[in-house]
Parts: sequence; structure tokens; C-alpha cells
Amino acid sequence: MTDESNVRFTEREALFYHNTIRPGKIEIIASKPMATQRDLSLAYSPGVAVPVRAIAEDPATAYDYTAKGNLVAVISNGTAILGLGNLGALASKPVMEGKAVLFKRFADVDSIDIELATEDPQAIIDAVTLMEPSFGGINLEDIKAPECFIIEQALKERLKIPVMHDDQHGTAIISAAGLLNACFLTGRNLADVKVVVNGAGAAAIACTALIKAMGVRHTNVTMCDSKGVIYIGRAGVDQFKSAHAIDTPHRTLEEAMQGADIFLGLSVQGAVTPEMVKKMAPQPIIFAMANPDPEITPPEAKAARPDCIVATGRSDYPNQVNNVLGFPFIFRGALDVRATAINEEMKIAAARAIAELAREAVPEEVAAAYGQNHTFGLDYIIPAPFDPRLMEVVSSAVAKAAMDSGVAQKPIEDFDAYRTELKARLNPTTSALTSVYQQVKENPKRVVFAEAENEVVLRAAIQYRDFGYGTPVLVGRTQAVHNLLTELGVGDPDSFEIHNSAVSPLVPEMVKYLYERLQRRGFLERDVRRMVNQDRNVFASLLVALGHGDAMISGMTRTFAQTIKEVRQVLDPKAGHLPFGIHMMIAKNYTVFLADTTVNERPNAAELAHIATETAAVARRMGHEPRVAFLSYSTFGNPSGRWLDEIRSAVAILDEQKPNFEYEGEMAPDAALNPKVMASYPFSRLSGPANVLIMPGLQSANISAKLLRELAGNAVIGPMLIGMEKPVQIAAMTSIAPDILTLAVLAAAGIAG
Repeated sequence: MTDESNVRFTEREALFYHNTIRPGKIEIIASKPMATQRDLSLAYSPGVAVPVRAIAEDPATAYDYTAKGNLVAVISNGTAILGLGNLGALASKPVMEGKAVLFKRFADVDSIDIELATEDPQAIIDAVTLMEPSFGGINLEDIKAPECFIIEQALKERLKIPVMHDDQHGTAIISAAGLLNACFLTGRNLADVKVVVNGAGAAAIACTALIKAMGVRHTNVTMCDSKGVIYIGRAGVDQFKSAHAIDTPHRTLEEAMQGADIFLGLSVQGAVTPEMVKKMAPQPIIFAMANPDPEITPPEAKAARPDCIVATGRSDYPNQVNNVLGFPFIFRGALDVRATAINEEMKIAAARAIAELAREAVPEEVAAAYGQNHTFGLDYIIPAPFDPRLMEVVSSAVAKAAMDSGVAQKPIEDFDAYRTELKARLNPTTSALTSVYQQVKENPKRVVFAEAENEVVLRAAIQYRDFGYGTPVLVGRTQAVHNLLTELGVGDPDSFEIHNSAVSPLVPEMVKYLYERLQRRGFLERDVRRMVNQDRNVFASLLVALGHGDAMISGMTRTFAQTIKEVRQVLDPKAGHLPFGIHMMIAKNYTVFLADTTVNERPNAAELAHIATETAAVARRMGHEPRVAFLSYSTFGNPSGRWLDEIRSAVAILDEQKPNFEYEGEMAPDAALNPKVMASYPFSRLSGPANVLIMPGLQSANISAKLLRELAGNAVIGPMLIGMEKPVQIAAMTSIAPDILTLAVLAAAGIAG
């Protein structure tokens, strides 16, 4: 279950997201150099003939010389797309691309979406069978029942690579993990619980089969479909439902619920009433997983039975059953041992690992995301999807289960080393950013968007509100902003808060405040009034200064230098702080923080030390252990030069301060980042490549940041303005809406500001 029903957006915004930058959500990137003729000769003819012959002699070497071992096919025919039904193979492509993105984001698994234009199960079986040489695993998705059962079973029998229909087993694994913890909290034994399952589709049948494999007795499970209880002898029941039929006098869901310990719902909204919940056993366990609206909401269930434990598929309630907790890591573990299947033992191992993870002390980033409910208990029986420990815990458990059950072709010899390797696959920034977004949802803020007549800015403001981060305070001409909101597909433009500096009732208060501030700096009252009325950055800054907003973002229509000059007319740096800028360069496996890229032209030693300390703090907030390098053209005096003293003095200042992070300098970039070059300096205090780069001056910093953004192809966040008394962000004029939104969220969270 992966519904995010509390997230709102317009249809136009969704289409814009899928169309902007480049159509779709995935692309193919070469993993080897392709720059020279020699590169191309090795990649293709004639060099490619060598691995071809090797694979022909030993098929197992395909995992060594091709991407097969980290490549999963996401396959659908579009007969059961999310909650939309049978819309066809082509319509399922956006969903399958999305699944491919989740594989990569959470477990560094490469995947290709394949949409098959047929509803004939045998045709799908034959097509996928023919693809076996291309892939290391097969993820079936959004295929309706009962065909999905037939297809998955046949493929499991035919193929020697892992096959899993996630709609069935993903939900089953995550719900089973939650049930293990709910039973643990209520002192229940799986062998004794009485379970009612409402719904008899693919997911419900898989959930039922898995909990039975884990110890729930067949006779203790009552399954219902839209016609009532599935009992032995009932007419018109297919083989998949009849496998779960029992001998019972109950004929309705209401009858079956009496005295039940557990309710598993994968049916329809409102199927369960408060009266049914009242008749369940003490401390009832209710998994209402209908999508998008549960069979009964947690507040309704709690009102009927305050002692109940409730889980749903929604992110706006505690205990979300979210498939992304399982499938990326299940395939990760299966691929890493070259498993020939995903069997019951591996699924049970995944469920138990997820359950046990929820019982452990919760990391800071997960605690921040969950607000008050961040310790194991009634409202935290399932880990958060962005818990960074899932990768190593679940993948390792699955890999070990594959080995123990005899389906692993490449057993892992050192699991400690394997867990370290798993951690290195993912950039902790991604998890940290996710938790920051969730943290802001828990504590929404008012962010002033100073350039609301700009379409890019307004898109970001709309997303800021619709995604639940808080209230966007829009600055601009009222009618112009209103018209643009309408053009962007907003159905309720009047619901947005718009401030027009020409007519705002706040102007007298603003003029008084600013005149008192600037009257001894050469400004007359009429000058101040003109600034308030005509300068959007001054007006927006005053909204923040006077408490009408918590943070501010600008920069799309004026240069950074001009914008910060206007902001500084109203807002000061934090006491004892130096404003400066950070660019955050995000690659697949690492992040580098580059400072100061925007403000200080030639920082002195004390300023460089301050910038290093504050940037290290930001890096730590983003999930990284800081390793700071003070960059220069010189590495430890070679070559010598007249610009090195300030850098060396900055290092000496940190020596006296003894900060809680690694630092070193002066260093050329290769000595700071390349392990082979670093090895030439065994006395260096850095334990690994630097991830915080402190530049000697604004010229080199700004040039470097913009070069990396344009040439390296990595994701860039920034510039982030640090050190102001209020969170103010000045975006690059080339920013797109996601860039603006990210800066707004970071400002609201207090990380950038």
C-alpha cells in the first residue's frame, strides 16, 4: 500500500511534473567512459567480443560483465493500475516508471519498465520467459486477479531468477511485519489468534497465505469477499479463494468479526463499522488497508475501542503499510546472492527484519519525521519508509534466508562487509532530505514567496501548500497573481494569501519600522516609503521581520548580489554569525558541500574557520560525518604562494577550538577528494575524501559551483544562505520549481537560514 492521500495537487501540476525537464521519470546513463575511440572500441566492436565469448563459455559470468545482476524488469499489462482499474498497458507506463525510480532511490537497483499489450496470461508468461537472459529479477505489477496468480506461478516454475508480484507480496510482507509487532505488544501468539480478512483479491490472498506460513492456523482465518464469508461448499468460488475456505457457521463480515483478534482489510471504504469493532476481542488489531480510503478510519476505530491498534495504507495516519519498505530491499538481497527465486523463507525473513527494526531505538531523522510518535508502541509498529537502516537490515535478512533455503548461487561470506557495502550504495542526503520534508509537515511554517508573479515561483508556492508544508505568503499584484493561479489550474485561487505592497494595510507599520532602522543611514521617510511600496524584496523581508512570515525566498528576477543587498536593508545576520552561501552537490553515492559560494569575496582566517564550522553543522544535519578540506592551488606548501597564510591561519584557529569534525588544509582538490592522491600525504588528518570544501575566496567558489552544476550533471541544491537572523533564501535565477520548493522547505526546517 503506497497511497499518499494527504498530498494534494492539481491535474495540471501532475502533468507538468511528468513533462518538465524531459518527458518521463527515467533515463539511461552509461556506467563506463565513452569519450574516446578506444572507449567505444572496448564498449562495442571489437572489444565487446571478449566478454561475449566468456559468457558463451560460462553463462554465470554474465553477472560479472553485464548489468544483469543489478537489473530488474518492472512488468505490467495495465489491468489493475493503482485504484484506477483496467486502463491498458500504455496507461500503466507512468506507474511502472515510478516503480523503477523507487527501486533506484531506495536500494540502488536499476530497473526498466516493460508494458505488455495483452490480457492473455499465457502470452505474458511466454514474453517474460523470453526476457530471462536480460534481467536479474522480475517485478510484476498492477496485473489483475486471478491472472496475476497464474502468471506469477508459471514464471516461478520456468525462470531461474527472482520473480515477485509486488501487489500481492509487498503488502503481505509489510502487513505481516506490523502484525508481528501488534501481537508482541498485546501478548498474542500467532498460533492462537483469530483473523478476519475482508477482500479476496491478489493482496488479500497473499497476506492470508503469508501469515499462515508464519504460524496462524488455517481454521482460525475467516476470509470474506463482496458476497460474504468464503466457507467450504459455497458455490461460485474459484480455486484461489477456495484454498482459504473454512467450515464455519458465519456468513457475513459482521458475524465473523465477533470475538476476532485481528482484522485485515483490503476491500472498500466503510466496510467496517464502529459496532463491528466493539464486538472484537480485547485490544483488537485492525489493519484497514483499502486504497485510497480505509475500511474504517483510525479515529473512528479508536472512538469505538480506545484499546485498539490501527494501521492503514495512508501516510497521514500512524502505522502506514507502505510497500516501499519491502520490495526494493527484497530484490536487493536476492540480487546480491544471485537467488533463483524469492521464496516463502525470504519473505518471512523480510517481515521479521522489518518488525524487529521498528522495536529498536529510532534514529534522529526518523524521530523528527514522526513528531511525537517515534518510539515503538501502539502508533509505531512499522518503520518509516525513509529509515536509513532498512537497506542493510532487510537486504541482509533476505540474502541470508536465500542462502539458508538453498536458492543462493553466490553466498555472502562476510555479512559485516556486506552491510558496509549496502550503506555505501546510498547517499544519506536522500534520506535526510526526506525526513526534513516530513519534519516540516509535522511543523508547518509560513514562507514568503517574494516573486509570486513569476510562474516558476508560483508553481513552487502551490506545491508548498498542496504538499502540506505550510502556508505560502505570496507577494505581488493581487490580480496578476490571481490570474496566474487560475492559469496554473488552481481551483480555489481566492484561498491563497496575497500581499500587494501598493495597497497593503501593513505599509504604515512597515514604513515606521524601516525608517527607524535606516534614518541614520542616509534615508528620508519618503525614501523608505518608496522602498516599501516598490521593492518586492524589501516588502517581503518586512513581512518576515514583523512576524507575518517565518521564512522568505527570492532571487528569480534579480541577481544574488542585488537581492541580498535589498534584504539586508531589513534583516541582519544572526548575532555573532557571518552570512555565507553553500552549494550542495548530490551524486549517487556521496554529497559535497561547497562554501562560501555567494557572499564573502575574500574571507579572512577567522571567517574561513567560521564558515567551515557552520558548513560542517549543515553537513551533519544532512546525514554526513563532516570531513572538511580548506582548498587551495597549493597542497601543504607545494607550490608556495602569497595567498596561503589565511588558509593556514584558519586551520590553526580550528586547532585551538578543537571542533568535533575532521579538517585539513591547505589542499588542492585532488588531494582532498582522490584517495590515490591522498595516499601521498599519510600525515593528513582526513580519514577519507573530504565532503565539505571550504574555498579560499568568492571568485573560485562561485565559478566552481556553477561549473559543477553545468558540467557534472549531478543534482545541486543551492545556493543556501546561512547565517541570517531570519531564514532567507536567494535562489539562482535559472532555478526550476523543485529547486525553489526545496529551498523553501529547508528554510522552514531551519537548516538553510
